[in-house]
Parts: sequence; C-alpha cells; structure tokens
Amino acid sequence: MPLVVLGLSGALTHDPSAALYVDGELLAAAEEERFTRNKHAKNEMPLHAARFCMRQAGVKPDDIDVVAFPFGKTSIFGKARWHYAKRYWYAPDRALDAIFNGNRHYRRNVKKVRGLLEQLGIAWNGIEFDAVAHHLAHASSAYHLSGFEGKTAILGIDGKGEYATTFFGYGERGQIHKIKEFYDPDSLGQLYASFTEYLGFEILDGEYKVMGMAPYGDPTLYDLSRLITFDGKEITVNTKLVNTIGLRRYKEDGKAYYFSKRLIDWLGPRRKGDMADDPYVHYAASIQKLYEDISLQLIEVYLGDILRETGRLVFAGGGALNVKLNQKILDLPYVKELFVQPAASDAGTAVGAAAFASWKRGVMPQKMEHVYLGPNYTTEECIEACTSHSGKPVFEQLDNVPNRAAEILAAGHPLAWCQGRMEFGPRALGGRSILGCPNTKGISDKINQQIKFRERWRPFCPSILDTVAEEMLQTDHPAPYMTITFEVSEAWQTRIPEVVHKDGTSRVQIVTEKTNPRYYALLKQMETLTGNGAVLNTSMNRRGEPMICSPTDALNMFFDSDLEFLFLEDILVTKQTQETQSTPGIKDQALSG
Repeated sequence: MPLVVLGLSGALTHDPSAALYVDGELLAAAEEERFTRNKHAKNEMPLHAARFCMRQAGVKPDDIDVVAFPFGKTSIFGKARWHYAKRYWYAPDRALDAIFNGNRHYRRNVKKVRGLLEQLGIAWNGIEFDAVAHHLAHASSAYHLSGFEGKTAILGIDGKGEYATTFFGYGERGQIHKIKEFYDPDSLGQLYASFTEYLGFEILDGEYKVMGMAPYGDPTLYDLSRLITFDGKEITVNTKLVNTIGLRRYKEDGKAYYFSKRLIDWLGPRRKGDMADDPYVHYAASIQKLYEDISLQLIEVYLGDILRETGRLVFAGGGALNVKLNQKILDLPYVKELFVQPAASDAGTAVGAAAFASWKRGVMPQKMEHVYLGPNYTTEECIEACTSHSGKPVFEQLDNVPNRAAEILAAGHPLAWCQGRMEFGPRALGGRSILGCPNTKGISDKINQQIKFRERWRPFCPSILDTVAEEMLQTDHPAPYMTITFEVSEAWQTRIPEVVHKDGTSRVQIVTEKTNPRYYALLKQMETLTGNGAVLNTSMNRRGEPMICSPTDALNMFFDSDLEFLFLEDILVTKQTQETQSTPGIKDQALSG
C-alpha cells in the first residue's frame, strides 16, 4: 500500500495551506487564501486547500495514513521557554505563561487540527498524527526537496515557530542535524517585520515593499545597529525598541505595533502614505543592510565550515523570501549551490511537515521540480465562467495561444495569463500572471497604476528563456522560482529596462520547456518578435488581495481593473464595447495567431 501523508499548516494563525504526498511524490499543494479570497487567511484552517489536495490526488479520507502539522511540543527542560521568560521579564504574564503553560499553543493547534479532520471526514483514530517542530518543517521543506546529494548546510530564518526563530543545521543521508537555534525575542525575521511596521507597511506583506524601497536609499546615512547586537556567537535584539510586547508596544489610533515609542522618539514618526521619501528610504536601506550583515555573519559562524566543505546551502522560513539577502549569500565564495524553498513562508511548512513525516517512515521525498501544484481548469470550464459572468465578456477560442499573446505583448499591451495549474507559493510563475513586454517604455508604471494599484516604486521581475539566462545574468546558477536577484549585464539592462531595478538587479524566473511548455512557447515567440526571450511577469492580483485561482476570480479582477486582454486556457477574453454589446459570446471562427 502507498504511504499517503497529508500536510497542514496554519500553526501561527496565518498562511494556512495543505500538501499531499503519495509515496514521496508531492501531488498537490495550495494555500487556503486562494479559495477563500482572504489574504493570508488569518485565523483560518486549510479546509478548502485540503479538500482540493485530496480531490486532485484521488485520495479518500480512509486512504490517509499520516497527518503532519508544523508545530510541536516544547520541553520545560530545554532552553526555549526559559529564554523567552527571561527576555520578556517586563511582561510577567507572558513570561510566567511560557514557563508554566508553555505548550498552550500546541494544545490549541491539535484541537484545531482535530476539528478540521472531522470536517474532512478523516477519523482521528485512523491516522498517525505527526507534530513536527516548526523550524524542522521549514528545514525539511528546503533540504528534502532540494535534490542535493551529500552533506548540505541548512538555514532557517523566520519570525518564530513555537519559540525558535532562527535555525542552523545540516542534512546528510536524509537526516537533519541541528547546530544552533535562537529563541524569541531574538529574531532576525521579527526585527525586520517590526521595522516594516515602522515604515508604514503591514507585516507579512510589507517586507517585500521594504526590500523594494531599499535600493532608493543610502544605508550609510543612518546607523540602526542599536536595534541588534552580535557578539560573535549570540544575537540580542533590543526589545526596548523593537520586537516588543505588552505595554511596551507603541499604540496609534487604537492599534498596537511591534515597536516601542522609544523608536519613534529616536527616528521620528511612523511613515504614512505611498511615497518613498526621505528619511524613510534611507531607513529601509539601513535595515536591509543590517539584516544582510547579521545574517551573513551568522552563516559564517555556524555554517561556514560545512559550506567550505560542500558548497551546498538550502534556505527556508519567511526570511528566505528576502531575495537581496539570497543574492549576497550566493555571492559568498564558498556557496556553489543555493536552493531557496519557493514557498519559504509558513505556507511551505505544510510541505515540509509532510516531507519530514514521509522521510521518517522510510520514504524519501522527491526533488521539487516545479510549483504548479494547485487547481487547473479546462477550456470548457473557462467558457462556462465567461457565459455566466455578469460582465458579459467577449471571448474567442484560439488555435495558437502563445503566438496571439506574444502579438498583444509586442504591441505594448499588458495582459492576464491564466494557464494550467496554479502556483504554490507567493510568486506568479506563468500560471496566474499579468504579463508585459519589458522593453515597452512605461509598461511598469501602467501595470502599477491601472491594474495592480501598487506603489509606483515597486519593481517588476522578468521570466526569461533558459537559452538567454547565462548571457543575461552572467551565471549558470538555476533560478526557476524568482527567489534570488542577479546582476543584469549592461547589454540586457538596455534591452529590458522595465524589469531591471534601480540597483541593476532583477529577480528572475528562468523558464524551461519541460516545466511549462506553453509559457516557454510564449517566450520563444517574444524572442522572435522583439529579439528578447523575456516578459515582465507579476502575480495576477490587486493590492491587498490573494493571487487569483479560478476563472471567475480572474474575470472579477479583469472587470475591476484596466486590463484589456485575458487569456483563460484556450480562450482570449475582452470587454464589451459599444460596438460589441450585441456580439455573441463566442465567435465561430478561431484565430490562428
């Protein structure tokens, strides 16, 4: 009988997801937010995501052997709870709770999982429940899915799990060995998140914005080193300023933040609005540099010897989505191969917990080859969505979708591209994307202002053919998931300026024909028409919304933005005009492109 493992995340009340392994093969994975349309699906459990995974894999409730969840018990005899209590002495209720009731969150999570399984029809007494430590789940999601052979360094940077915040270890012959962990409140991830709040953004979404703002500033203008100290072995976050709890938190308009009034007194009022202005752009540059510097020093201390021996590093946790840090890591002379889990945040712990549970039972998880693990829809289902939609879209069925899309892009128009299975993780990789021609002047501003409604200084990224990657990036390192930024050659900076950031880098997706043949065909046609095998690629969603999932989701966004062209599988959708209001929904004649 095959080993069937269902992974569930949502341990920390955000980003719940589900993943399903059958005999070591990851058959499905999806975030709950894509189904409920509630960004990060806060305080939800992955009911819809789990149902999808089971349906996609053809698995019935009675077929499931193991349910894995990324949150474990923490012993009173370990360091974690005592460290938390000591460092949060100024909030005695929290400190005492950690000592005397330190597994309260674990018990609450188990109760939630049991309730979810009941909804799914999975009998608690019929499965093994595997509570995997949170950072071990992150580590497994990177190490076991990397495909790396031999000894491999493992890095995890996160806000926090049970109590741990940062993980250093290595993997060998499938076994994960812990070298060092740091504990709350001494968290690099939470430090960056706290400062993200100070810079006027929401935690979980704003970290990307801080990273995008940083290149506009000068990190030497302001010294933020008092936020954290590193003595060569330990990090200590200054909780008088950031990573604060209880009465120490700064409050404004009824909301409490994870920084103190002392930070306001030192640096000035919290940033508001959408402008990237002085001094906040310089603060962003400084916190980014501080984050990079401390991370690189820690890598040297705890992983340097292993990396000099093997050259292989895997990285997960929310901090791994900081693509500028990842570029600095890859630039280290002793790092030859870097795998960053594409769903590095807590959503990816569903995969990690399931992968670890599978390995523990003697079934090695397969290498992650792609992240097209979500739902897909037939052309017929897309047509049905169009005919029933209140916007009364005009649509036509095409013989050659890539060619027609490339013609529209080359003519300077952005378009929405919804093809195949939805991506797992935060990046659109040619499944649920908005695309543009990266040498069309002003296309980035148009997409930001008229379609996505984002801050104007937010950068866009390219998807490129594998055949041009080495020439453009001056390296042959893999980059299939938009998890690393690279220096773009001067020649390519002038060829595709709309997807090169202010500092001359791009967060690139290298596309292969094997993993996404239709998207690859589009890029090939763009190369024929424009000379550049590249497109601007951003997720199909508006500001503050999850990436779209279904044809109806796509149509809703299409009609609520200035998008003019939407490709849903084999059909091209446009909007009703005065001249076409009486035109039948689907044209009799297909286009050849």
